[in-house]
Amino acid sequence: MKARMRWEAVTLELRNPFRVSYGVSAMRQAFLLRLANDEGSGEGTIPPYYGIGDEEITAVFHKTSQRQDPFPDDPSEIAEWVGETGAAPARCALDMALHDRIGRLQNQPLYQLLNLPHPKPMLTSYTISLDKPEVMAEMARQVPDYPIIKVKLGSDDDVACIAAIRAARPDVKLRVDANAAWSPDEAIRRINALIPYDLEMVEQPTPTEDIKGMGEVQARVNVPIVADESVQTLENVERLAAAGVQGINLKLMKVGGIAPALRMLHRARELGMRIMLGCMVETSLGVTAVTHLSSLAEWIDLDAPLLIANDPFDGVTYDKHNMIYLPSGSGIGALRRTA
Repeated sequence: MKARMRWEAVTLELRNPFRVSYGVSAMRQAFLLRLANDEGSGEGTIPPYYGIGDEEITAVFHKTSQRQDPFPDDPSEIAEWVGETGAAPARCALDMALHDRIGRLQNQPLYQLLNLPHPKPMLTSYTISLDKPEVMAEMARQVPDYPIIKVKLGSDDDVACIAAIRAARPDVKLRVDANAAWSPDEAIRRINALIPYDLEMVEQPTPTEDIKGMGEVQARVNVPIVADESVQTLENVERLAAAGVQGINLKLMKVGGIAPALRMLHRARELGMRIMLGCMVETSLGVTAVTHLSSLAEWIDLDAPLLIANDPFDGVTYDKHNMIYLPSGSGIGALRRTA
């Protein structure tokens, strides 16, 4: 019997070492999934600090490949077909591939398949990883045409880093991301020390599980707090809203794909929360998929293809100001590069 899907692990090489509060890496591993007859493609990529092992991802693929029931032919059936068990990035790969398949079969781009507005080009932030203040300032100077920079924090030099970047780029919009590095009290102290440098938002200041603490931070600082690692389920969205956190960063890989991301996005909007769409260090396949949802977001942070030296896909493109554009084509619209 012909295999209904195939998958492979691909090592993504970063243009520069990527430092966050969890550690430093020079590469990331992506799992790429392809349905039989090349009908649809998906990706499952997750950083090591999420604690999801490769075997957990491939176990979902193996189990799914043994199923005999047909693939869904309607996007509304995908969530139930994929289910809610198993590693989130593996479910994401399946969800993406199934959406891609239906879009190709119906000759519709993903946003149209999902009855979403056509995504207009939007400016995405560009990420500067954690380093010495002078090194981070030089990174900011190297992208003089990019109007939005997101800065990774989580060291004793946080204020000095932001001061150096602001001196190097007085014109830029600054977003900061602590990647869960601070306690609530520390977050309040550090954020208030950073306020004079004109921050647009602060992402994930407190540990993943401390949603109450993140709400306490939001109540004590005059800048939007946006949850990232703390947003993995619909229940998380409800708890964050109840705690008073202003925004959430949705990433397909951590929530299990397009269908669950849309449920969470719509619920967050109902609760009055602000929406950011983000990505892991992932390929243009994953980033192109989430860009189809960008008409529903206030902020986007979709620069991963710019950080990778060996992206295996052609998908979204960027202009000199870091404006992101969707490709034409049906389904997700990202195509595998030929060797």
